[in-house]
Amino acid sequence: MTSLVSTPTTAPTRTIRIGSRKSQLALVQTHWVRDELQKRFPELTFEVTTMDTQGDKVLDVSLSKIGDKGLFTQELEDGMLQGNIDFAVHSLKDLPTRLPEGLMLGCITEREDPADALVVHEKHQDKQLDTLPKGAVIGTSSLRRLAQLRHHFPHFTFKDIRGNLNTRLRKLDEGQYDAIILAVAGLKRLDMGDRIHQVIPADLSLHAVGQGALGIECRMGDDEILALIKTLEDSSTAYRCLAERAFLRELEGGCQVPIGVNTKINDGVLTLMGLVASLDGQTLIKDTVQGHPDDAENMGTQLAQNVRSQGAQTILDAINAENRQ
Repeated sequence: MTSLVSTPTTAPTRTIRIGSRKSQLALVQTHWVRDELQKRFPELTFEVTTMDTQGDKVLDVSLSKIGDKGLFTQELEDGMLQGNIDFAVHSLKDLPTRLPEGLMLGCITEREDPADALVVHEKHQDKQLDTLPKGAVIGTSSLRRLAQLRHHFPHFTFKDIRGNLNTRLRKLDEGQYDAIILAVAGLKRLDMGDRIHQVIPADLSLHAVGQGALGIECRMGDDEILALIKTLEDSSTAYRCLAERAFLRELEGGCQVPIGVNTKINDGVLTLMGLVASLDGQTLIKDTVQGHPDDAENMGTQLAQNVRSQGAQTILDAINAENRQ
């Protein structure tokens, strides 16, 4: 006899696909986002898809020589535009200020300490940045760090260093460098905070735009995904980073231009400090603006105009001319 009672069916679980670079740090950051979203939306499934980017593949050339447009993001952005992934998790400092048509910065997460860190070879454990010996070999792949440290410590020898964080630490421990400069945030996220010998103060090195924060990029108009990722946004970090990104965007600077920032929100007032430096470290142009956090992007634009009028444009023109050669 045929039963008239239908067997209940379970609706398939919606799977959200998250794009990430393959590096250890990128995966730690992406898995944090995945796990936080899984807690908030247990009815959904979150799946991580990894990709190699151009910046991951080209390790024998300094970043300043291979350009800045989407070095660590383009493959992930292509994946979103082609519908292969729903959103991508980036270190915000790697995300260009001008995104491809059809994509948007959907969320900025709470910031880890954005400062730079000094990591030293074991023979210099008793030293600080200002007591390292003359001629000490300092490793950094960042022109921003290079220009500022050259300004304050012209007696050091600076040498480019590429590779993931573990590779850089290995090169240091092998004695190829006396010290290297890394981001505090990356070391802490990889549970390597014990390698931080000194947190470099802002008066010696302003940090990179967006450093320490994660940026989640998604398709414009994808309201479902935007609603999900917005639950991870930290408003204070977002205001600070939007001001920083507006400053960088107005100056049209990338990783081959030494641009540094520092931001704070105290008692409802956003303070944005910005710097443009010459490659040789001889000239540092720095200024500060303050205002309401809601006006963050306008503040960034205004600060860029301020430093331009104080001589930053001459520096930028010289760097751009050199890059075109």
